[in-house]
Amino acid sequence: MESPRVLSIQSHVVSGYVGNKSSVFPMQLLGFEVDIINSVQFSNHTGYKSVKGQVLTEKELSDLILGLSENDIDHYTHLLTGYIGSPSFLREIINLYKQVKSKNPDVIYVCDPVMGDNGKLYVPTELIPIYKNSIVPLADILTPNLFETELLTDMKINTVTDVWAAIKTLHERGCKTVVISSAELASAANKLCIFGSSVKSTPVKLTLEVIKLPALFTGSGDLFTALLMSFLHISNGNLKDSIEKTVAALQAVLTRTLDQFRGKELKPQNMELKLIQSRDDILNPKIVYRATVED
Repeated sequence: MESPRVLSIQSHVVSGYVGNKSSVFPMQLLGFEVDIINSVQFSNHTGYKSVKGQVLTEKELSDLILGLSENDIDHYTHLLTGYIGSPSFLREIINLYKQVKSKNPDVIYVCDPVMGDNGKLYVPTELIPIYKNSIVPLADILTPNLFETELLTDMKINTVTDVWAAIKTLHERGCKTVVISSAELASAANKLCIFGSSVKSTPVKLTLEVIKLPALFTGSGDLFTALLMSFLHISNGNLKDSIEKTVAALQAVLTRTLDQFRGKELKPQNMELKLIQSRDDILNPKIVYRATVED
């Protein structure tokens, strides 16, 4: 059987693990051929005191896609997008999607709408309406965090009922599978909640709660989306199985990162994800937390 092939368009760092650096290795481990376009190339993630690097323009993105097309090597089973920093670049993603879709009508578009977290926006506000009105209707799988879900739906989310109402809105806009990658709600103290919903052939709504680890990690959202996409492919779309394995693998990586950080100085390089060391956990995740099927 031919391997699934994904075009992954995300940020890149020379040192550390965010964006494509956090996503490509797990996808390759789990059987994907991965073609990579770096929306930015930075020395390190923005949590460090200094960041240097380059930003890919929409023209440069278009040139890369043209080269792939002219050589007829733009056939993909999946398209994955993460951090994108400018409105013009995001609009070019729409053109790219149409081209990839013309080569494979069954291509699966997985969108992590990276815009911000914990109430803080870290992309230009002009990206929000493009995601809301143009990208969400194209995406097959959407993986926002809670803050990004609020931005996409213009809804304030405080309760589980609010979560499902927001997800319903995203479904109505055309996205078939929505997984909120992390949500902190007052009703679940010291826990992170993951909500998954699919309106495909067998509709399902799922909730999974995990004990919140006492640290903030960079790149974990990128890793979450890559794992979810991979496990959904492997399980032939079984959302419950895929969320459970995604969380199991992710928690193993984060726990290993936290364990190796203990006793060290609190600085970014000591909190980079221990991704390579977690190879076996990615390949064979040990499920600790089970997802609950909602009515």
